[in-house]
Amino acid sequence: MSSSSVCRSCGQDGLVDILSLGHTPLANALLTAEQTERPQPIYPLDLVFCPSCTLVQITETVPPELLFREYLYFSSFADTVLQNAKQIVERLIESRHLGGDSLAMEIASNDGYLLQFYHQHGIPVLGIEPATNIARVAQDRGIRSLCEFFGEALARQLRERGERADVLHANNVLAHVADLNGVVAGIDLVLKDGGVAVIEAPYVKDLIDHVEFDTIYHEHLCYFSLTALDALFRRHQLLITDVERIPIHGGSLRVFVAKGGEQSPQVARLLREEAAWGVGHAVFYQNFGAHVERLRADLLALLNRLKAQGQRIAVYGASAKGSTLLNYFGIGRELLDYVVDRSTVKQGLYTPGTHLPIYAPERLLEDMPDYVLLLSWNFADEILGQQAEYMGRGGHFIIPIPELRVV
Repeated sequence: MSSSSVCRSCGQDGLVDILSLGHTPLANALLTAEQTERPQPIYPLDLVFCPSCTLVQITETVPPELLFREYLYFSSFADTVLQNAKQIVERLIESRHLGGDSLAMEIASNDGYLLQFYHQHGIPVLGIEPATNIARVAQDRGIRSLCEFFGEALARQLRERGERADVLHANNVLAHVADLNGVVAGIDLVLKDGGVAVIEAPYVKDLIDHVEFDTIYHEHLCYFSLTALDALFRRHQLLITDVERIPIHGGSLRVFVAKGGEQSPQVARLLREEAAWGVGHAVFYQNFGAHVERLRADLLALLNRLKAQGQRIAVYGASAKGSTLLNYFGIGRELLDYVVDRSTVKQGLYTPGTHLPIYAPERLLEDMPDYVLLLSWNFADEILGQQAEYMGRGGHFIIPIPELRVV
């Protein structure tokens, strides 16, 4: 474990404190029944701001081998993620005229959730996925995958053997890497001269505006503005040529990166907007902590009131977001009965820190708790649609973010 006082992107010191979430367990470190009897490691979780390049980041670095070699998040369990992937792949195939002599590459390719759509069109693919259990699933689905961490050294090896990408995807991975500059240098090495890298990352403006503090956990080292991304890529002679704001994961940026060209009017406009709302000034971020504390008080008051009335409360979503919220807010078995989650690899385990048992979603209809706290709120529409029968029988969902409401 290591804690840094210098920026992960530009290397400057003088980082400014934004919010401390105390010491928490690793958000995806789900437990067996036997493991709940033993103390679980906890780590500092402190959010800071770099005045030099505007990057918002946490200070602690947990070794990636500990976080990612065995991983329990499978992208294919989320229909919204699959739909988002299919749409961008079909767009790129058409706009870039990709075919059998092209190569589509993805960093942190998970279970092949995205590359499968290129594969179905006969376009060669290469996934790079460090989690051995997940890479194996992708390979079994016919998605050529390397079980490695991506960085400059691996990129050099790929380039030397002629593996260069016409299109390279990096969805929700840039925030996870300690060596930001090494990964971006690697992207430069494996991207063809006329190729494009398509990178998605949660947008720091949405995190602040919507009090999405639960996206802060040890896997998420960085929280990006377009300004911070622009500085990072320019450092490696790469250019953000276009940008889109997309709703996935509570609000994300999708940037298109190339070795040259011009920036679109959309890039220039969003950079101006960020300057106007204060992307480079710590004061914009420092009210965040007060908003988190207000949400904490409101949610605890609601749950305690329902419990005092004899209502039974379950949870939907054994998510990393949920782990941050429950552990920081101090909500556990005294208020909540259990968790349900669609991911079969999580069922039968227990939540980190709070030790709530995890079941399949069918448990809600079998048991009919009065309320369900929806911790996978970023998939609220999808989940509420799946749980129409539970709600039709009189069940209610509590959605804590972006604003506390009961449906």
